[in-house]
Amino acid sequence: MTKVAIWCRHAQDNLIAVGKNIPWHIKSDSEFFLDVVRGCNVVMGRLTYETLPNRTIPDCKIFVLTSDYTYKVSDKANHFAASDVRDFKDFPEDLYIAGGAKVYEAFLSGGAKLLPDIVVDCVYDGDILPNLKGEKIDISACMPILAKKYIKVAENQVDGVTRRMLIRRGEFVDQAVMRKILTLMQN
Repeated sequence: MTKVAIWCRHAQDNLIAVGKNIPWHIKSDSEFFLDVVRGCNVVMGRLTYETLPNRTIPDCKIFVLTSDYTYKVSDKANHFAASDVRDFKDFPEDLYIAGGAKVYEAFLSGGAKLLPDIVVDCVYDGDILPNLKGEKIDISACMPILAKKYIKVAENQVDGVTRRMLIRRGEFVDQAVMRKILTLMQN
């Protein structure tokens, strides 16, 4: 099925987080992310999972990619720990990849069966919030793969965030998934 990576990065340095914080606050950006993944299967790393309010996204099944085999998820009925990105090679349903940096890199560099069919690349061109503590987390390693293997099919700008939808070059992309994202981009 279709794999979709979605992220918001800072234009100047591909920064996606500082510690456990997204270094900007744009309500429409957060709402767009939630609208895209609503009702879907979402995979993310442990650190990203732990930054979610109440460790959940409403109406989603969440797969937490972690090397900690004893990791406990907050909702045993809808959240699952996974230890190997290769477990998602033949995932039978649509899958949305929601970070963090190591998870994006694992999918983008993991071979054809893991490579996302669609990337929703949201690029923030504003100021970073000052005084945030923690490691700066960026996805610069993903950018050469994005440039080489994807082509832009749509773009718009909302509240200082440029949203671009990219699809894998030369691959069939599920039209229903693409239409859903395009419709959300236009709202």
